[in-house]
Amino acid sequence: MGEMSIPQTAYYGIQTARAIDNFAISGIKPLPVYIDACLMIKKATALVNAELGCIPEDMGASIDRACDRILGGELRAQFVVDIYQAGAGTSHHMNVNEVLANLALEIIGDRKGNYARISPNDHVNYGQSTNDVIPTAIRIGASIALKRSLYPALENLHDQLQQKGEEFRDVIKSGRTHLQDAVPVRLGDEFLAYAQIVADHIKRIKSAQTDLFQLGLGGSAAGTGMNTHPEYAVKVALKLAEITGFDLKPAPNLMAAMQSMSGFVHVSGCLRNLAQDCIKIANDLRLLDSGPKTGLKEIQLPPVQPGSSIMPGKYNPVIAEMTNMVCFQVMGLDTAIAFAAQAGQLELNVMMPLIAYDLLHSIEILGNALNALALKCINGITVMVDRCLAYAEGSLSLVTALNPYIGYLNSADIAKASLATGKTLRQIVLEQGLMDEAQLAEVLNLEQMSRSIEPSQE
Repeated sequence: MGEMSIPQTAYYGIQTARAIDNFAISGIKPLPVYIDACLMIKKATALVNAELGCIPEDMGASIDRACDRILGGELRAQFVVDIYQAGAGTSHHMNVNEVLANLALEIIGDRKGNYARISPNDHVNYGQSTNDVIPTAIRIGASIALKRSLYPALENLHDQLQQKGEEFRDVIKSGRTHLQDAVPVRLGDEFLAYAQIVADHIKRIKSAQTDLFQLGLGGSAAGTGMNTHPEYAVKVALKLAEITGFDLKPAPNLMAAMQSMSGFVHVSGCLRNLAQDCIKIANDLRLLDSGPKTGLKEIQLPPVQPGSSIMPGKYNPVIAEMTNMVCFQVMGLDTAIAFAAQAGQLELNVMMPLIAYDLLHSIEILGNALNALALKCINGITVMVDRCLAYAEGSLSLVTALNPYIGYLNSADIAKASLATGKTLRQIVLEQGLMDEAQLAEVLNLEQMSRSIEPSQE
C-alpha cells in the first residue's frame, strides 16, 4: 500500500498510522479499561504460546514484560485509533500489537521496527485474530469496569439509602399516587424501598455478568481455531483467569462465542433497567425537595453549588439532575449496542468497536454518577419533619381508613365536604355523628396507618 511517515517517538507502526489517517472521526480514543483488557489478553497469549513452544520462551517473556510495563502506566498515549474505525476492531488490535512488538524489541536491546526479530503479526499476535481477541477484550473490560466502578458505586448507593431509611423510619408523611394525596407512609420506608430496588439490580447485573466469562479466544479468524495449538484455547482461558481473577472458561462453541453479541446485550440491558429506576429515584428526590416556598419541600438535598447566575440564594438539585443525564445516555447507548449486535453477518460481527466503547463507557459513567449521587446527595439529605406531618394530617386520603366503618360513599361525601368547607375530616365525622371521638381517634391514628407490614415468609 506504499510508504508512510511515522513519528520517531511513536511505538505504533504503519497499520496504526494508516488508521489514524483513515479514521479522523471523533477524536475519542480507546478507554483505559479496554486497553488494559487487550494487554491482559496479549500477556496471557504470549505466556501460553511460549509454554506450548509456538514462540520462543525469551520472546514470550519480553512481550510479557512489555505488557506489564504498559499496564503499569507507560506508553498509554500510544493507543491512538479513533473508536469509530475499521469493522471488528482490526485497527485498534494492530495498534496494540505494534506497540507491544516495538517495546519488546527495546526490552531486548533491539531497535523499534525490527519485525524480523519480534513481529506484531507473527509473534505478538500468534494464533490470534481480531475476531476472537476483540470480543474477549470486551468481556474482560466490562468485567473489570463492573468490579472497579459500578459494583462499589451500587453498594455505596444501597448503603446510603439503607442508612437514610433507618434514620427517617419514624417520619410520617403523605403518600402520593398519580401525584395526588394518598394514604400516609413513612419517609424511611420510601428510602428502604429504594435500597431494595438497588439491591435487586446488583443481583441482576451480577447474574448477567456470568455470560461474559465464556471466552471465544482460540477461535482465531472464523471460530475453527486455525493456526492455534490444540491446547491453546483451554490454557489461555486458564491463564487469563489467573491474571484477571475472573472465572473464565473457553466457550463450549468458539464459533458461537465469536458471532453472537448476546452477552453484551444482556449486560447492557441490565444497565438500561438500572438506569430507568435510578431516573425514577432521582426524580423523586427532586420532587420531594421542590420549593422551597412553592413546592413540597419535605426533604432538603444538600446544596453543593449556587443554582443560578441571576437569582441570589437559589440552589438546584444538580446531582440528581446529573444522574438523570447519565442515565439517559446509558439508555441511548443500550439502543446503539442492540442495533450493533444484530448487525453481524455469518462468522463475524463487524460492529464490535462500537459495542466495546458504548458498553464500557456506560458502566463507567453510571458508576461515577451513582457514586456521586450517594456521596454528594443522599448522604446529606435532611428532612422537614413538621412539613411532612402537616401534609399527612391535612390529606383527604385519610378518609380511606373510614371505609370499613361508614362505607365508601359516605367517606367520599365527607372528603368532598372537607374540601368545600375547609373543615377537617374529624370535624365533619363528629358533626354528622357517624363515629364517636374515641373510635375516630383510633381509626385516624397516623402512627398506625403509616406502619409498614412485612409480608409473611411462610
